[in-house]
Amino acid sequence: MRLLAALLLFPLLAQAAGSFFTVEYPPSEKPGELIYGVTYTLWVPEGVEKIKGVIVHQHGCGAGACKGGETAAYDLHWQALAKKHDCALLGPSYHQADGQDCRQWCDPRNGSEKTFLRSLEHFAAESKHPELTKVPWALWGHSGGGFWSSLMLTLHPERIAAIWFRSGSAFYVWEKGDIPRPTLTEAVYGVPMCFNGGLKEEQDKRHGPARVGDRAMFKAWRARGAPVSFARDPRTGHECGDSRYLAIPFLDVCLTQRLPETGYALKPVKVSEGWLSEMDDAKTVAAGEFKGALETAAWLPAKELIPLRAEYLKTGATSDTTPPPTPTQVRLQKGILTWEAEADLESGLQQFILLKNGQEIARVPEKPAGKFGRKLFQGMSYGDTPEKPVAEMKFVDPSPAADASAYRVISVNSVGLKSE
Repeated sequence: MRLLAALLLFPLLAQAAGSFFTVEYPPSEKPGELIYGVTYTLWVPEGVEKIKGVIVHQHGCGAGACKGGETAAYDLHWQALAKKHDCALLGPSYHQADGQDCRQWCDPRNGSEKTFLRSLEHFAAESKHPELTKVPWALWGHSGGGFWSSLMLTLHPERIAAIWFRSGSAFYVWEKGDIPRPTLTEAVYGVPMCFNGGLKEEQDKRHGPARVGDRAMFKAWRARGAPVSFARDPRTGHECGDSRYLAIPFLDVCLTQRLPETGYALKPVKVSEGWLSEMDDAKTVAAGEFKGALETAAWLPAKELIPLRAEYLKTGATSDTTPPPTPTQVRLQKGILTWEAEADLESGLQQFILLKNGQEIARVPEKPAGKFGRKLFQGMSYGDTPEKPVAEMKFVDPSPAADASAYRVISVNSVGLKSE
C-alpha cells in the first residue's frame, strides 16, 4: 500500500470545500487477490459530522478509462450530489494497460471487491470517519464499471442504495457461461437501478450485443417486480454524453428515499408507489394504472423524474430553471484571485464571470471546453470525468485591486443561468 497526497496529483486545486484522501495498492500475485494496482481517491464534504453513504463513480475498461478515473472524485457536479446527502465521493483508478484482461478487475470476485473494501477501511481510519466501513453505497458504472456494479449487486445487495448502469452489466456474460454465474438472492431484486446506453452503440458490432444483454437483464429484473428503469440516449454511442443530467437526479431521489436517519440499514423501496412506462416511451403513469407488460415497463421512483426522463429520451440531456449557488471565499493574494464554488445540482457548472468594481474583467474559462456533452468549466471526458488538467478556480489579474472586496464572482450553469 502506498499513500499519495492528493495535492501532489492536482497542486493548488481550488474548488468546492472538502477533503481528499488517496491510497494506492500495488498488484498482487497471491491467489484470489487483485493482479492490477489500483488508486482510490475519496472526497469528503467539509463539515460533515457523520458520513451517510459512499457514491462510487466507477470507470470502464482500458488504459484511457483507467486514467479518466483518476479525476472522478474531483468532479464538482458529483460532489454536489455527495454533499447534499452527507456522502463521500469515491473514484477508483485501476492500473490496467490496453490489451490486458479487464475482467481481472471488473469481475469483483477476482480481487477488486476485497481491495475496494480494504480501501474503505483505510479511509475510515485516515479521515476519522469509522462509519465508512458500514454505510451504504450508490454505484455509477460505465461499461466495465457497470459490469463491476452488477456483480457487486449480487455480492452486497444490502449495502447498495441504487445503481446507474451506463452501457454495461455482466448479465449477458454470466448467462452465456463466460464467467461463473453469481448467486441471485431475493435481495438483488430490491435495489433501484437504471439502464442507460447510447442509441448509436446499440447499432454497432462491438457494443451492440452488450446492449441486448442490458435489455435482457432489465426484463429479467422487471419480471420479478424489481424497481428498474430504462433510458436510452438518443445522441450517443458508447461515450457517456450528457447522461449525468439524468443519472444524478435519479440517484438523488433514490438516496433521499433510502438512506436511513440513524443506523446503516437502507429503507426498502416502495415499488408500488412508483411510476411506469414502456421501455422507450416517455408516457408515464402511476404504477397501479399501468396496463402493459411489467417485464418491459420502465419504473421511476418519483414523479419529479418523469419530465426529466421524457426530455432525456428526446434530447439526450435535461433542462434547468434554477440558478446555481453563489461562489464563496473570494480571495486575492499577490494578484491571484481564487474562490470556491459548488456546482448546480441540476446542471453543473459551465463558467465563472469575474467582476471588479462592478465591471466584467474576465470569464473563466474564456471558452468552456469538453469533447463530450455540454461545454463545462470542467470539460468532460468520454467516461464522464473531468479532463486533465482539472480546471482551477483562479484568475491572475494583471492590474489587481487593493483587496478582494473589489471583486465579485458569478457562477454560470450549463444552461446559461447565473448565480446571484
